Amino acid sequence: MRKHYIDNIRWITVVLVVIYHVFYMYNAEGILGGLGKITGLSVQYYDAFMYLVYPWFMPVLFLIAGISSRLYLAGHTDRDYVRSRTGKLLVPSTIGLFAFQFIQGYVSMSIGGGFEGLRAEGVPGPVIFLIMVASGSGVLWFMHLLWLYSMILVLVRRIEGRRLLSFGAKTPLWLILLFFFPVLGAGQVLNTPIISVYRIAFYFVFFMLGYYVFSNDEVMEKLKRYAIPFIAAGAALCVIFTIRYFFVGHGLNYADKPVNREPLYAACAYFGSLAMLAGMARFGDFSNGFTSWMSKKSFGLYVFHYLGISSVALFIAKPGLLPAPVCYMISLLAGFLLGFVLYEVISRIPFFRWAVLGIRKENKDVQG
Repeated sequence: MRKHYIDNIRWITVVLVVIYHVFYMYNAEGILGGLGKITGLSVQYYDAFMYLVYPWFMPVLFLIAGISSRLYLAGHTDRDYVRSRTGKLLVPSTIGLFAFQFIQGYVSMSIGGGFEGLRAEGVPGPVIFLIMVASGSGVLWFMHLLWLYSMILVLVRRIEGRRLLSFGAKTPLWLILLFFFPVLGAGQVLNTPIISVYRIAFYFVFFMLGYYVFSNDEVMEKLKRYAIPFIAAGAALCVIFTIRYFFVGHGLNYADKPVNREPLYAACAYFGSLAMLAGMARFGDFSNGFTSWMSKKSFGLYVFHYLGISSVALFIAKPGLLPAPVCYMISLLAGFLLGFVLYEVISRIPFFRWAVLGIRKENKDVQG
């Protein structure tokens, strides 16, 4: 039976990612990667939204990716899994850069003045081109890590003989709470410098917990039973985090050290993810026309939304053609509209649907 709450978590989280990236593009806290502040406000209080969602919305995607891997492998071989994940994740995040995402690289580098800086330093044109292509990775970092974790999972399954799932099904509630400590510990290691999103160990823990623990119906029944306390705890922690680092800390960088190494960040990431998982399993396990449509389009929205947002920033907001509030609204609209339109177009073009979206003609709608 299809677990509709997993589909709903996925598309709802992607919608939050789109909204987050609009605020991120014009943030006033100095978080690098976007255009930066375009308003005359002394404090952009709505930037608090970034602090509320950032610690947990990518961890929960890795968590359900682990659950989805369990569902897929229940009816497929390891070889099928490797082939599927390579086609869906690795191809779009590598070949897709040259086939399409270099456009995102051009826009991103143009926003930050990257071309001018590289030319001033005498960097050869071909090297600048490769840097531009690499800059097109953008949101595809998630796919890089997820492919890596998927390959590691295949090795782990062979080593442990697929016995750990039975132990995971017996996980008591108190141990679920204590999993916070591995999350906290993993957050201290294997964090890449400069590009802070590649937190290799941190997200890996979420992926493996999803596969070995939260993919079990016995565990999910426990979470559903205590969904309201988990929702309350997750929401409270995220509010405390926002107060601590945005209001009291005057906009400390939530995306890099030392903030993303601290216990409060790990608590928001873990218990915020559990709040989403438990809440949706109990209250969001349903499907209708709208949720089904969003579930089918959410991957394309994730892959393409940032191009719409960043293009508005480059061509409208940066030269100051329109007032800041209008730029925000157009950016949000462009994120959704271009995300959906590009997905509909590219998914119908034979080579590009494979290179950019990992879609093969024979793909079926299999959960996982």
